[in-house]
Amino acid sequence: MRDPAASRRLDEARRHWRTRRTIPAPSTELAEAATEWRELEARGKVAATSENGQSRSSFGARSEPVAAMTTTMDLGDARDSQDNDVRYQAMLARDPRFDGVFFVGVTTTGVYCRPVCPARTPGRDRCRFFRAAAEAERAGFRACFRCRPELAPGAAPVDAVSRLVSAALARIDAGYLNDHSAAELAAELGVTDRHLRRVVEDEVGVPLIEIAQSRRLALARRLVMDTPLPLTRIALASGFRSVRRFNALFAARFGRPPSAFSVSKGARAKSRRRAAPARSRRANAGGEIVVRLHFRPPFRWPELLAFLRDRAIPGVEAVAGDEYWRTIRAGSTGELVGRVRVSLDDRTNALRAAVSPGLVGALMQVVARLRVLFDLDARPDLIAARLEGDPVLGPALRRLAGLRVPGAVDPFEATVRAVLGQQVSVRAATTLAGRLVARFGAPFTGDVDGTPGPDGAASAPVLTHLFPAPRDLAAASVDDLASIGLPGARAATLRQIAALFASPGLVGAWDAGNRVEITRRLKEIPGVGDWTAEYVAMRALHDPDAFPAGDLGVRRALGNLSAREASARAEAWRPWRSYAVMHLWSSLATRPTTATSLAPPRSRTRKTKGDLT
Repeated sequence: MRDPAASRRLDEARRHWRTRRTIPAPSTELAEAATEWRELEARGKVAATSENGQSRSSFGARSEPVAAMTTTMDLGDARDSQDNDVRYQAMLARDPRFDGVFFVGVTTTGVYCRPVCPARTPGRDRCRFFRAAAEAERAGFRACFRCRPELAPGAAPVDAVSRLVSAALARIDAGYLNDHSAAELAAELGVTDRHLRRVVEDEVGVPLIEIAQSRRLALARRLVMDTPLPLTRIALASGFRSVRRFNALFAARFGRPPSAFSVSKGARAKSRRRAAPARSRRANAGGEIVVRLHFRPPFRWPELLAFLRDRAIPGVEAVAGDEYWRTIRAGSTGELVGRVRVSLDDRTNALRAAVSPGLVGALMQVVARLRVLFDLDARPDLIAARLEGDPVLGPALRRLAGLRVPGAVDPFEATVRAVLGQQVSVRAATTLAGRLVARFGAPFTGDVDGTPGPDGAASAPVLTHLFPAPRDLAAASVDDLASIGLPGARAATLRQIAALFASPGLVGAWDAGNRVEITRRLKEIPGVGDWTAEYVAMRALHDPDAFPAGDLGVRRALGNLSAREASARAEAWRPWRSYAVMHLWSSLATRPTTATSLAPPRSRTRKTKGDLT
């Protein structure tokens, strides 16, 4: 139970929130209480008190210091007129930390924008604020052509009001409803169709089908404005199965048909030229589709790239210069294969992803996976507010503000990698993963349509394989798996994990984001303990609050604490413990090697799962 003092602070924060027109900027104590309240809302511990966010905002909002804006925004989902006053201050500041957190509709133009829109800021009395782009569209607003709301970062994992809604939205973002019905989605998530529709509309404010339609149109608009693809191919890549339906919905939503973008003042070609730096224009030669993946700054691309470089599986992924390359299997049954390469667009807060033509039919799925891999929907402001006061994490956080938790393109691949990384170094685990791919992976020579890779530049890495599918490893014998250099017990663990991933039960739990069930089933397999389960939660489940307490690197960074002591120490970092782990690892790289920072005695090390890979 919460102690009385904390309850009083929260009550005071809420009273301040509702009456702050007559109260000066919040004190430090109120700021801490506000942050605590926001985190409790995100974890579902308290209920958000709010309106539906679509009523007309009050006039005459007072002007508040922008410096106090972050604290009040952290109170989160209370969408009354005072909330909207704070959102208006965020618009005036054009603060990129709030990009994608809310959208604003301008009543005089019928257009809705991101809070960072470069257009002239409208008067407060002409603004209506929305939680999501789909809400604004349902209210009759059209997307702005300057700030392009479809490019805004998405919601962070803890922003979701419930696990069910979070899982449903993740599946929609990946294009599930392009080929399946809402009833099939509900069945995969383990609920009835009616229940899923009701909770999504209650918590998001928009019906399930309208959300899916909004996602398709957002992707279509990006492709129309940023790529030279024919409109028929854009319709297919965006999840539409009828070009006529695509044209009708596009014109209804954006006020003109998609064909108008290719002839109106050369806007489409100009947009493509602006978006393509010289080093990436070779994409056109290979037929690649280039999409921008926006994020909230700060963003530590060099550190993220270094993490992936050290763990890149030979033949499947590679880092060449400042680009990340890998092969991908996509589609509902993995029938589509291709290659992606990702680099930082240093002129905007975005990554540039060049997707090979073989993956066009699953573009929504590929984009969703890349956003998870690079943790593009994180909220660095909320993470810093929670962790920067810690004496161990504070210096690391200030040195590497915006450090991300790398996710995974393929949850099965990340789980296998976790098993291979038990009790060995990162380099040894990478070697084993390369042998596994060479022995059991499917050869990759290009896209399914025979298109070769980009122009064959010397800097382009050689990608030769796709990571093995679960059914491939499940069909292999233990002796075959052990032939890559694994102990027999670990080869048996690998085979059981493959069989588990090939089963419908785990797929359903994964689709529903049921971490408890996934962890339980994984730990039933001999050879899978707490370390492996937490690592899988960090990368494959993309859980922001996973914490491998027994990890040797984590314990070293905390002064050689025991696993139990590390767990107790990390309670103060909820719900961002995964980010704390990344900062703890980064802090080791800057410390001098001394007797106090060395590993525990050898006998103890053998019982520990070793450094994460």
